[in-house]
Amino acid sequence: MIKKFPFHYGYIVAACCALVTTFNIGLVLSCAGIFFVPVSEELNVAVGQVAMYLSFNLIASAICLSFAGKVLEKFGARLMMTISSAVMGLCLMSMSKFDSLLQFYAAGIILGVTFTFLMYLSFPTLIPKWFKKRVGLFIGIAAAGSSIGGAIFNPVCGKLITLYGWRTTYLILGLVILFFVTPVIGFFLRNKPADVGLKPFGDSDIKISAAKKSSATGIDYSRAIKMPAFYKLFAFGFLMSAVASIFQYIPKYSGTLNFTLEEASFAAAAAMLGSTLGKVGLGILNDRSIYLGISATLGFGIAGLVLIMFGNLGLAILIGGGFLFGWAHAGVFVQTPLLVRKVFGGKSYSQIYSNISMAITAASALAIGGIGFLADFGGYNLVFVLGIISLIICGALSFTTIKN
Repeated sequence: MIKKFPFHYGYIVAACCALVTTFNIGLVLSCAGIFFVPVSEELNVAVGQVAMYLSFNLIASAICLSFAGKVLEKFGARLMMTISSAVMGLCLMSMSKFDSLLQFYAAGIILGVTFTFLMYLSFPTLIPKWFKKRVGLFIGIAAAGSSIGGAIFNPVCGKLITLYGWRTTYLILGLVILFFVTPVIGFFLRNKPADVGLKPFGDSDIKISAAKKSSATGIDYSRAIKMPAFYKLFAFGFLMSAVASIFQYIPKYSGTLNFTLEEASFAAAAAMLGSTLGKVGLGILNDRSIYLGISATLGFGIAGLVLIMFGNLGLAILIGGGFLFGWAHAGVFVQTPLLVRKVFGGKSYSQIYSNISMAITAASALAIGGIGFLADFGGYNLVFVLGIISLIICGALSFTTIKN
């Protein structure tokens, strides 16, 4: 049993969330693409066929999110995240032995279920329980973990694949998650401050008994799903996620402007940097005012898309556009949960946010392929214009929801 720490225990919970996003999400999701070519070559199938396992991943997450909020409230984040991390590690180890696409698709479904608790419902639900102050900052730091993990582990995984092959690399990743991350979550993570006799950070650091803790304030789930605000935020999450998927097409678009592969990589790296810094920056801005956070998310996103549209005028403009657009990409997992918390409070937050997260995953699943078809049909400028219109609509949805 944990008794005393020289600082509020919420910092340890926040560190656990950052650990999960950096390793579990950074290793498995952010590094997924680096395995596509070597796996496809060995299995003698198209790269797109291998990449489809991510589609199964998103579909499984979307379905699971329809009831995951209730599961999380019943069994607690500590148990569900520990089990999910262990299953993820075992799944990756199993992938080292796969020799058919069907096995990868089945793994995609299993990983999608684990992502539900490790990505969509981890830090967005835990941080608000543990902090009354600096909620945005710690959500931003935790969300940034996936980008940081991707930046660090992509070259590491690439080197491991070169030296030992993709099978051994999957085995190594599985072992890291199973024997490093999972025990840390199981031992240190706690569901709520009352579990260690504390109030949330910023409320009071004086110990209290669980019997004296007050219930969370906010709107009941049954009432929330009947409110227009719920559907406005559902649409907000859907459109934000769809626009954020443009992020994946920046390198390909850069190639159409006759930039070299190296120059295109700079634009993609700038977008990744913008997303990473944007997650922390949006968190800080939201702690000052949620209106500032919304304005930065949408304003920088729109400015970024405009600059990207005029990227043919110079590489610096394209890189600047990528960086600014990264802030809109960051807003999906920072601005959305903070908006939901602001509008509906904490009483049924896990269930409400779980349902709204379905829009995020559904939009990703549709947009990843849909944007490519749209670009083939009407060109990338059409994609960017629709992205700008979608962000303007997101602004109207969010501001009117808060004011009501």
